[in-house]
Amino acid sequence: MYARLTFLGIVAFWVTMNVLLWRVEFGTRGGDTPVPAPLVWGKILTAPDASSLSVYQRGERMGYCEIATGVGQQMATFDEGKPPAEGFVAHPGYLLHMAGNVSLGDFTNRVKFDGHLRLDRLRRWEELTLKITSRQAVIEISSLATNQTAHVKVSNEGQRLWEREVAFTDLQDPGAIFQLLAGNQAGELFGALGATGMLRDAATRIEWNARRTRVRLGGETVPVYRLETSALGHALTVDVSTLGEILRIELPGVISARIDEWSKP
Repeated sequence: MYARLTFLGIVAFWVTMNVLLWRVEFGTRGGDTPVPAPLVWGKILTAPDASSLSVYQRGERMGYCEIATGVGQQMATFDEGKPPAEGFVAHPGYLLHMAGNVSLGDFTNRVKFDGHLRLDRLRRWEELTLKITSRQAVIEISSLATNQTAHVKVSNEGQRLWEREVAFTDLQDPGAIFQLLAGNQAGELFGALGATGMLRDAATRIEWNARRTRVRLGGETVPVYRLETSALGHALTVDVSTLGEILRIELPGVISARIDEWSKP
């Protein structure tokens, strides 16, 4: 009798746990379950694999983009099946590296970009570097949070064309930035059109919502995290795998970036 009760108890526990796991996996309300947005950003920042995305505009491929984390880069240096070397200490924070290129108009006119963003353990940014290269010019942007400034440099074939040091207080005013880059008359026009307040409001009101849902990918349905927000009346969507790999990004202007398997039947 005791053995039967024990067996029934184990069976009941197993069935209960599977039901709970099924509910977590498929959820309720059509399979969507709200989750904290910081949880999803944490998975992106610690993803072990790089996200390799093709960039499209109105369905036409225009380039590619790869996003990698410091965690993935560190793991790539280790031998499979072996622990990290003795004395190894990871950087106490996060690192995102983004690189790729896109075509603008004429297919031969391609723009390359390469950037790094370093965050501390509380996910506050510490350092930013960005390099944009085209046939006409090379734009380099670098900034340290401790300096409270951003350094902007424009060059062509090794010759410096333009260079400025922008204070963080100016970065809070889009009109001041536009005036700095385009000149006084352009900045006055920018402000007269009311665009300054519109952009400032958009920058301060961006809030991300996150949920767990399911999408069809490569012929099967898989769980993903979906981040959603809007800016200037346009929706932005990011789909992320449960391991933190970015699978798809939907941007304004009918621009999207997605892994190749996304579009496969």
